[in-house]
Amino acid sequence: MAVTSRHLTVVAVLALALAWPLLPPFTVTLFNYIGLYALVALGLVLLTGIGGMTSFGQAAFVGLGAYATAWITTSPLAAQALAGVPAALLPWLGLLAGVVVTLLVAWILGAVTLPLSGHFLALATLAWGISLYFVFGNLPGLGGFTGISNIPALSFGNWQLKSSRLFGILIWVLLLLLMWALHNLLDSRQGRAIRALRGNRIMAESVGVDTGQARMRLFLTAALLAALSGWLYAHFQRFVNPTPFNLNISIEYLFMAVVGGSGHLWGGVLGAALITLLKQQLQDVLPFLLGDSGNFELVVFGLLMLLVMQRAPTGLWPLLAGACRRFLRPARPSWQDASPVQLGARIPPQAGQLVLQAQAITKTFGGLVANDAIDLTLNAGEIHALIGPNGAGKSTFFNVISGIDHADSGGVSVAGQRMGRKPPRAFAQLGMARTFQHVRILRQRTVLENVCLGAYLRGSRGWLAAMLRAERHEEHALVLEAQRQLERCGLADDAERAAGALPLGRQRLVEIARALAGDPLILLLDEPAAGLRSLEKQELADLLRQLRATGLAILIVEHDMGFVMNLADRVTVLEFGKAIASGPPAQVQADPRVIEAYLGADHADYADAGEAVAA
Repeated sequence: MAVTSRHLTVVAVLALALAWPLLPPFTVTLFNYIGLYALVALGLVLLTGIGGMTSFGQAAFVGLGAYATAWITTSPLAAQALAGVPAALLPWLGLLAGVVVTLLVAWILGAVTLPLSGHFLALATLAWGISLYFVFGNLPGLGGFTGISNIPALSFGNWQLKSSRLFGILIWVLLLLLMWALHNLLDSRQGRAIRALRGNRIMAESVGVDTGQARMRLFLTAALLAALSGWLYAHFQRFVNPTPFNLNISIEYLFMAVVGGSGHLWGGVLGAALITLLKQQLQDVLPFLLGDSGNFELVVFGLLMLLVMQRAPTGLWPLLAGACRRFLRPARPSWQDASPVQLGARIPPQAGQLVLQAQAITKTFGGLVANDAIDLTLNAGEIHALIGPNGAGKSTFFNVISGIDHADSGGVSVAGQRMGRKPPRAFAQLGMARTFQHVRILRQRTVLENVCLGAYLRGSRGWLAAMLRAERHEEHALVLEAQRQLERCGLADDAERAAGALPLGRQRLVEIARALAGDPLILLLDEPAAGLRSLEKQELADLLRQLRATGLAILIVEHDMGFVMNLADRVTVLEFGKAIASGPPAQVQADPRVIEAYLGADHADYADAGEAVAA
């Protein structure tokens, strides 16, 4: 039987379970700390490595979980309020309190900081991480910088987890269960939406993902994982003070995620193990070598970070996994074991029915008028081309009518509904799908996964169902739909290739297949033929004609005039942000203003000017 990565995981877990009773106490303690730190690192893998949000404040969330349970189990005020509650239940009430407090604080902080981006977000997390550290140290009810001692051990009935060996079993069981749940989440419709947050938020919104909500969920999930680590830490140590929750520790957590592999769950565990073991060794060796005490290990961690970013920018886990992959057979996808459900399909409008209307669209950027009172209509079963010289305002107009930008004046109606200033996902919900002038794909993911993302709105199962693998029937249906669109676009042989490894022309076909997977009523194509060879252009034209015959409304921006004029039913020409002509291709080709816009001279000087425009 061929070995898969799942087999290796099972073997590793069994080996740890069999070796656990035989490990020396000091090694068991180290494993416990690795497990505690790995919980926080997992949150950072989700938040930073996959979601693209850098946080320097995770140690503060660990402190919230630790201090919540410490206060519940030791405070006289809590004892009065919880009089009559058995002492064995207090730690579990502490867990509940930690979850509630962390969710509340994280939600407030996330609402303030997540709208920021880049280094502003990182600086904001730095600020509230430091603030919470000083809150822990200065509130008298939390013991100040002296801390809180005599925290009770966890117990299950009469069985108390007082030894490191017993407590470690709880830590690692919880860690492995959470890794299983998070792996399931990332291997799902919701997981594809999460992966699109890093550098592809506009594309994610265009397929229907509520990126603001997804970012907040990621932020809350990472905070809860940190709080769980803090709760376990408090009952493992039986003592808490602010020191383990300061900025230096937050930076160490980030080191763990980045060094291990910030885009991989097992990278978080690997990073936690490496940094924990290295720190333990450096704290013994460096003071002896330097003749003085201090946090010298941070200097080594910084140098290690530079080395990893230079030699292994994606972390160490991808290198290890890549070395092993040649000896492993790919695991069978879990969705294949579930029968597919029937995906919902839109009722196509009647041919000729108005599905998109733009009225007097005006968009300015400072003193530049990109679109000046442009009108455009699009009907079902029609291909409408939008052409014009470079800088004419075509892409700006595309962004306005798809919700990415908002017009300064004028309005857009989709399927009879006025859109106002609604986000792109609202346009997608009404049946609009689009491609982009500059290709927007998940470059490290497979072509199949990219196209599955386009069908996001055709699924309905949430995060919890994904974590528990309760959406496998829906996932099977989404994958089958993606495979159908890949066949349609001539990409079936590339399904398992990384999308970023394809030539530019085929990447554009991936975008088209992704758009079609959403079962759209309106398809906006921004330069779809760019990068395609002559035969591929002909195949694309044939595909668009087939789509038109099904009732799909297609609006296309393209610089290849021969391609456009032989395909479109109507053509609208923009120049300097204004619509200068609109009508059937033959009429537009003969329009003097169009000829002058393209040839830069009076049309009377050219006998065959119309043919020159189309050539």
